[in-house]
Amino acid sequence: VQLQASGGGLVQAGDSLTLSCAASGRSFGRLVMGWFRQIPGKEREFVAAISWRGGTWRYADSVKGRFTISRDNAKNTVYLRMSSLKPEDTAAYYCAADNSPRNNVGRFSLEYDYWGQGTEVTVSS
Repeated sequence: VQLQASGGGLVQAGDSLTLSCAASGRSFGRLVMGWFRQIPGKEREFVAAISWRGGTWRYADSVKGRFTISRDNAKNTVYLRMSSLKPEDTAAYYCAADNSPRNNVGRFSLEYDYWGQGTEVTVSS
């Protein structure tokens, strides 16, 4: 599975931004997809995850109510809509895929088998 994340950029606090992650190489509809973020010197942090058909989600408490994860299986793409952005959301954002048969929206990075490159999000105050 190859994952290509895009959509990062520099925004101001309170703005919105949508990240995309395009997948190829495996049946996308059988992959749990997740978003993580990382600041230099810190561990990778879970942001959100979505089940195979998009019926189940999980969010980190820090983004709940502000971020929305969604997927379009016809386009092999997962999205992360980020609203009311805060400076503390500044990070490199990574998409990840879990190809286990469990369809579990996990929050631990070890549960994910494939990772895309990061896309940088910078939120200025």
